[in-house]
Amino acid sequence: MSIFSRGRDGDGDRILIVGLGNPGPEHARDRHNIGFDVARELARRWDLGKPKSKYKGELWEGRTGPGGPRVAILMPMTYMNAVGDSAGPARGALKAPLEKTIVLHDEIDIPFGEIRVREGGGLAGHNGLKSLKRGFGSAGFWRVRIGVGRPDSTDPEIVSAWVLGKFREPPAEVEALVDDSVRETERLIERLTGSEQP
Repeated sequence: MSIFSRGRDGDGDRILIVGLGNPGPEHARDRHNIGFDVARELARRWDLGKPKSKYKGELWEGRTGPGGPRVAILMPMTYMNAVGDSAGPARGALKAPLEKTIVLHDEIDIPFGEIRVREGGGLAGHNGLKSLKRGFGSAGFWRVRIGVGRPDSTDPEIVSAWVLGKFREPPAEVEALVDDSVRETERLIERLTGSEQP
């Protein structure tokens, strides 16, 4: 039975985290896949074990630590423009409230290395966010916006090649970006669950 089944904790107390990316080894370490990288690192740090194949994606379930908030981490195995087909049904089945749903995604309009967190807002031409709005029926979910920078061009083909390309920054800087994104996600979970340390 799922740990998210109705029980003493009641419904609506779990956090759903959706990491965005494209499946397949050819996309590993693409800028567009930074959401996958952060999702995997969260699952590793929280010792959630191996994911299950559910909701057209890979799903981890557990807690952030002993007595910590209950979480589900989903990496849709659809392509980016169809992530809502995975995340929408998952959110419904897990009864995760939209206000406790966090999406981890790349953001080309934020300089590399910066991370910004917000609830709702525009979709900035991001196909993954557009699909999630359709899948969730709203754009009011939380976003951990991970800055991957943008090329010195507005040409759509050049921009597309940039986000679908590998990081050119040193590996240590990319690892630091993942670590910082993990910490920002954990801070957001503390805010959403009222578990901030005094």
